[in-house]
Amino acid sequence: MTNNQAGVSGVAVAKLPANEDKIIPTASDKFVLTPYVEEIVQRAQGYLKAGYPVHFAGPAGTGKTTLAFHVAASLRRPVTLIHGNDEFGSSDLIGKDAGYSKKQVVDNFIHSVIKREEEMMQLWVDNRLTSACRNGDTLIYDEFNRSRPEANNVLLSVLSEGVLNLPGLRHRGEGYLDVNPDFHAIFTSNPEEYAGTHKAQDALLDRMITIRLEHPDLETEIEIVSKRSGIEWSEAQRIVRVMRTLRKVKKNQFKTTIRSGIAIGKVLAQSGGQARWDNINFRRTCYDLFNVVTTSTSPNNIKQREQLISEVIRKICTVKIIELDKK
Repeated sequence: MTNNQAGVSGVAVAKLPANEDKIIPTASDKFVLTPYVEEIVQRAQGYLKAGYPVHFAGPAGTGKTTLAFHVAASLRRPVTLIHGNDEFGSSDLIGKDAGYSKKQVVDNFIHSVIKREEEMMQLWVDNRLTSACRNGDTLIYDEFNRSRPEANNVLLSVLSEGVLNLPGLRHRGEGYLDVNPDFHAIFTSNPEEYAGTHKAQDALLDRMITIRLEHPDLETEIEIVSKRSGIEWSEAQRIVRVMRTLRKVKKNQFKTTIRSGIAIGKVLAQSGGQARWDNINFRRTCYDLFNVVTTSTSPNNIKQREQLISEVIRKICTVKIIELDKK
């Protein structure tokens, strides 16, 4: 990865100059393409090619943003990235007036006569949605339901009629912008999140095709943990099996997303340890990553959860795991 690139969840991202507010994602060797992932990617690509926006919806840690960037990379167009924000208004998406431009002409061709002309014009600055629609970029609107529905209303005509309404430019006769045919839109959201989110309007959801994401299958999770953390496949297998066992317990009692598994794997890789019961550092890392601690969690509850995590680790990480046939 070169200096002008950054990693986004297993996708290499090349940054364009600062005056161009967009990025170009490229495929990364750390992206895991198992049959489970490939099937989702192909569906999304098919919908986009047919002219429909794609919406990846699912709980935290299911790879929504990673998939969005990977699919966007296959379109081979610059990407405009927007993160949903409760404070957004429509102008934060389409743009707004940013002051005035004053022009003055003084004509003194005839020495005894001075002619002055002044002209003042409003200055309009495009924001990211307008730039993407104008240039035919791929829009990734991450966690779009964190923005208020009234701010997202500007998307309705874009996704259905291919027209962006720009009220601020009506005085210049440019109140409507025809969306570039190369424009595509990919949305992500977490419908289960309630803090800082808003219910998306039905009219907007009706204009996109939603792909519901759940936690990946066993093979995919093992491959992701192994590739993203750099640990051996057999060690990743133990971590994932502990994670998936805890996931079956009461919902939200443990933080068993793929991010937790990757973090545990990276800690093991850095320390040179193994996912074994007799590795106290491994057990403590699992306590820290899997245990959900809130202000209402009592010390007794924390202790009980750590005991359950410990029992699962003892069961899985002290016996020989029958390895899956790697495809």
